Order: sequence, then C-alpha cells, then structure tokens
Amino acid sequence: MPSANVSVTVPVGQAIERVKLMLFRPFKLDKWFIIGFCAWLAHLGEAGYNFNTGGSGSHHDGRSVHDAFVHARAYVMDNLAWIVPLAIALVILGIAVGVVLLWVSSRGKFMFLHCVALDKAEISEPWHKFARQGQSLFLFRLVLGLIGAIPMLPLLVVAVVMVFKMFERGKPDVAGVLAVVGVVVVMVVVGSVLFVIAKLTKDFVVPIMFLRGNRCLEGWSEFQGLISANVANFVLYLLFQIVLAMAIGALVLVVIIVTCCIAGCVLIIPYLGTVLLLPVLMFKRAYSLHYLAQYGRQYDVFAG
Repeated sequence: MPSANVSVTVPVGQAIERVKLMLFRPFKLDKWFIIGFCAWLAHLGEAGYNFNTGGSGSHHDGRSVHDAFVHARAYVMDNLAWIVPLAIALVILGIAVGVVLLWVSSRGKFMFLHCVALDKAEISEPWHKFARQGQSLFLFRLVLGLIGAIPMLPLLVVAVVMVFKMFERGKPDVAGVLAVVGVVVVMVVVGSVLFVIAKLTKDFVVPIMFLRGNRCLEGWSEFQGLISANVANFVLYLLFQIVLAMAIGALVLVVIIVTCCIAGCVLIIPYLGTVLLLPVLMFKRAYSLHYLAQYGRQYDVFAG
C-alpha cells in the first residue's frame, strides 16, 4: 500500500543533523580522513563537481575548421600502422581500469554506508563484512553498463560519422543537423534511463542490501514492490534531487570563489578533495537513508 506522510524536505534537516553529529560534534581530523577514504572509494570513477571558467577565447571560421579536419584526416590515414594498435591498446587499458574502479567503488559504497549509518570510522571491518554484497553490486553495475553500451555505442558511431561527413562537405546541412540532433536526443533518453536505475540502486537498493545481507537482484526485487506502491513519491524524490544538486553546486561554487579558488584546487586532488567535500557527500548519503526510513522501521538503517 502507498505510504502516507512521506516528505522530501524533512530528510534535509535530518541529514544536516547527521553531518553535524558525525563530523563536528566533536570535530576529529582522523575521523574525517578515515570516513573520507571510504567516501573516496565509494565515488571512484564518478563525476564530481566541475566548474568551467569559459572557453579559450579563440574563434575559427568554418573554412579553417574544414582545413584542419582535412589535414588531421590525412595525418591519420598516413599513420594508421601505429595509430590503430595504439587506439586499441588504449581502449583495452581504459576498459580494464574502468572495471577495476567499478569493483572497488562497489565495495566502497557499503563501506561509506556503514560509516554513515553506524557513526563509525572503520575501513577493514566493512570491507570484509560486505564483500558478498559488494561483489553482487559490482556484477549488477557491470551488466547494466554493458546493456547500456549496446545502444549507446552504435548511436555514438552514427553521430560521429554524420558529423565527419558534414565536415567533409565543408558546411552543415539541415538534414544532417536534424539527424545528429535526433541521435543525440535518443542517447540522452537512454542515458537518463540508465542514470535513474543507477541512482535508485545506490540510494535505495544498496541500503536494502545493507539491512538484509542479500544480493543486488534480491534487493531490487524488494525495492520494486516498494516503488510500485509509491511511484509518485519516488518521482518527486528524483525531481527534488535536481533541486538539491543545484543548491549544492551553487554552495560549492560560492566556497571556491570565497577562497579565491584554493578550495577548487584542493577539490581536484584525489582523496584530499573528497575529504574536503565530505560534509556534502555525507549529506547526500544520509538524505537518501532518512528518506527511505520514512517507509517503515524495516527500512531504517539507523535503527540498529
């Protein structure tokens, strides 16, 4: 049955209090670094907050762009003997690194959740305790990525080919532009679906796995029953996430500006950037946990 009295705003205050309790009452630097390490593992390979200061300021007309494309194509065709093997090697290396990061971050998500839910700064215990759940989450995310690649890669190839053809002709045409836009729209739709599945997995299925000790598909099976009875609530949750993301992004940008970009320089440093951003990451993790807890004690990771 649908759950009444579920709010997307009440967990905001609860998550802020959780951040204050864990990180500032009292402030312990070693706790920040330990939990920050778990958060860093949990977010490996994921996009962070990036702020662009603008373009390079250079402008080129269509003719110069076309000439550059012609020269680049000629260079590639003359050096295929080493460019193709190098490209293949880089792709294989990138895939291998991506798979490793995916595996580590899947384990890290349970480590970070363990710290937030139990107010503990631990690394070894959750790493071993949730090895089974982390492996199951890794396989689910890997399969999801492979399923997403099936439509995305051909669409990307089609878009690139169409753009190259327009460059070869020296100018864009209406039909070509519309075709590229159509392909991009389809890619955005597919990407959005994959993003929603990944977000629901991280925000809700992982906590269910944490509570039940079950595998990812079992967690999704239980979550499907919950979301099917509360579709409107979870749609509102996803929409409110956009508001939160905008607010958090604006807050981080203000901090960067106030500190004369010092904070921004630290944010791009692996691990240290995560430690500096730990209150934000902990707020986001705690927010979804407090939201889920509104559906009953059986979904409350803080109850234990």
